[in-house]
Amino acid sequence: MSDKISTYPGTSLSEKEIRDGKVLSIQDQMPGKFSWDTGIAIGKYLAGLKDGVIFGSYCATCRRTVVPPRTICEWCFQPMDRYIPLEDTGIVNTFSLCYVTWDVRRIKEPETPAVIEIDGASSLHGIMHKLGEVEPQEIKIGMRVKAVWKSAEMRQGAITDILYFKPHEGSH
Repeated sequence: MSDKISTYPGTSLSEKEIRDGKVLSIQDQMPGKFSWDTGIAIGKYLAGLKDGVIFGSYCATCRRTVVPPRTICEWCFQPMDRYIPLEDTGIVNTFSLCYVTWDVRRIKEPETPAVIEIDGASSLHGIMHKLGEVEPQEIKIGMRVKAVWKSAEMRQGAITDILYFKPHEGSH
């Protein structure tokens, strides 16, 4: 104890002194009002989703289009200020069968999140989203899929404006 006193000089307070009001204290509740700025690239992406369009950003130096869009290329560190409307189709790059929801509830029928390589973006670039209208045993890597959107009046400018991706036979 003496080591702590020499390290942190001062007068210790007891619980009794605090309870008896011998210590001046103020209790307050601070209202925490926060907002989140999406930034230029994600702002464009979310506005596009509200309009039913998936945007990527193009790097003129690396000649690749990435999704979700970003303002700086992580390969060459050059600005990416050209936004390209992409298709709402793609292929399944990888997927999982989840028997637990995001809020840790067990479920009998699995949810099927997948990474979808979006048509029009460079290879290996895509987004993670759910698959729907497909039995888990029918899902395959490389399977073609298409976005199923909320109705235009229900969209809010969020990734959930796409309800899920379903199997699609169309060509690339």
